[in-house]
Amino acid sequence: MSTRLFRSALTAGLLVAAAASASVPTAASAASASLTHARIAEHFDLAEGQTPENIAMAPDGDAYVTFAVGRQLARISPAGAVRVLATLPAPADGGVHTPVLGFPLTVGVARAHDGTLYFLYATGTADLTGVWRLRPDGRPQRIAALPANGLPNGLALDETTGTLYATDSVLGTIWSVPAAGGTPTAWSTAPELASTGFLGANGLKIHNGAVWAGNLDKGTVLRIPILPGGRAGTVRTAATGLTGIDDFAFTGRGDQLLAALNGPSEVAVVRPDGSHSVVLTSADGLQNPTSVATRGDTVYVLSAAYATGRDPNLVLARLTK
Repeated sequence: MSTRLFRSALTAGLLVAAAASASVPTAASAASASLTHARIAEHFDLAEGQTPENIAMAPDGDAYVTFAVGRQLARISPAGAVRVLATLPAPADGGVHTPVLGFPLTVGVARAHDGTLYFLYATGTADLTGVWRLRPDGRPQRIAALPANGLPNGLALDETTGTLYATDSVLGTIWSVPAAGGTPTAWSTAPELASTGFLGANGLKIHNGAVWAGNLDKGTVLRIPILPGGRAGTVRTAATGLTGIDDFAFTGRGDQLLAALNGPSEVAVVRPDGSHSVVLTSADGLQNPTSVATRGDTVYVLSAAYATGRDPNLVLARLTK
């Protein structure tokens, strides 16, 4: 798929998602965080496939980022130096059978306390699609295969149980995978995870005894309790009306989170009661934001410029009450 055709397809998909959730009103609340001092801290090279898709933070301030189109995993230092850690092999067919998108892409990333990185690769081929691992000073290797007809997207690691959870945006599934590698299990196939024609379950986090997932098409945030034995509980819709939600991050203040809204090029704060308000926009430099991370009172927002075709970047902002 050419870059222009890809952008057209993605834009169309985001517009469909926007229409599906635009009728839901936004509520307001006085008890809400805000973001200040927003600035573009890093510009990426669109021509080199540096479309940042997902982010995992290290305690020292290093940010680990997947460049989707470039099929790469990279580290960004606090000073802004970008180092590519791995470039994954291209599928033999070029990735033309990757569902919905038609090109291979690296997506969700998670970091263990020992520095091991886990990330997802979607290619539309059985030999490469799945969960990959990169140990410090090691080489990338696939540790679990996922269905080639799906699109693995968001990834989270529960180190207490040694379990990885991954969303599939096409198959409407959350997979669980042993962090040591092995056979994936369809942890949840609840209908709330399904797409309405473009991309369903997307961003993913583990928080407060539950797996939380966003659904891009439906503009929702979902909470699924982790029951004894690791089983999935009943899905609860925690928030609605989040047009084009991609990934998100909790702020450290209970169930409050920040959500990247891809199509509108916005970041919204979502309060525990499900209400939300926009705290960053394209005026702050956002170009189809894909993911959010927090470290202390610093907020990191990646933009891939999938539809705008301009300036993929990293925006930093300060989180305030």
